[in-house]
Amino acid sequence: MRTVTELPELRAAIDGWRNARERIAFVPTMGNLHEGHLHLVRRARELAQHVVVSIFVNPTQFGPGEDYESYPRTFEQDAEKLAAENVDLLFAPSVELMYPHGAEQAVRIDIPDVSQGLCGDFRPGHFAGVATVVARLFNLVQPHVAVFGEKDYQQLAVIRRLVRDLYWPIEIEGVPTVREADGLAMSSRNRYLSATERRLAPTLYQTLCHVAAQMRLHEQAPEQLEQEAFQALQEAGFTPDYVSIRDADTLRPVGKDASNCVVLAAVRLGKARLIDNVRV
Repeated sequence: MRTVTELPELRAAIDGWRNARERIAFVPTMGNLHEGHLHLVRRARELAQHVVVSIFVNPTQFGPGEDYESYPRTFEQDAEKLAAENVDLLFAPSVELMYPHGAEQAVRIDIPDVSQGLCGDFRPGHFAGVATVVARLFNLVQPHVAVFGEKDYQQLAVIRRLVRDLYWPIEIEGVPTVREADGLAMSSRNRYLSATERRLAPTLYQTLCHVAAQMRLHEQAPEQLEQEAFQALQEAGFTPDYVSIRDADTLRPVGKDASNCVVLAAVRLGKARLIDNVRV
């Protein structure tokens, strides 16, 4: 595995593969890699001859009071894991390379509609930061296909809209959420959970599964199910931001008889903010 930090090295590798008409799969990450990330890398390996992974903790997607400075940075361990997965190239740019005029002065991309509501209400500017950094990485890596996890469901919708609206010839591959044995979605932020909180955390997934099961019965209005789940999570010890049932494609609210929808939630538990979703 090659590790590159500068554009000339990256462009030389990308140009060589593209000139040979070989497919490139890309997995953008912020590092602190766990089994969920490696699952994305394995899927990328199935989709192309070459796999590029980036590690970049992006400052523009962190809001005031969020954990940019304390976000875990484990580059050496991450590189070892990626080498073991036969990744072709690890791209680890600096903030100065990604934002040559400074993060505050960077051109930003705003994605209307799908970035509004849900986490967009609780993390203002977050999805503009995500869209901005992904657009820059796509322009640098020039992949044929990019792989993302479905745990960050709204983020995936934002990226799909970004690619579609800008007519980029990039396939976006969504990969189902990888979970711990007790159902908790794998996340770098799970490390913030205390032992007691970690035992409670799987209740989030269990609650979403219950809501999904009730939606399949078409007996209760989505608003009622959302309210009941919100209250149940509160009583269990979480501080919910939202529980919401949305159309799986548009992320717009649905009616009782919806058949293609997703149940999404974000909660706070101690120092951790957990997000999860279940398709119906």
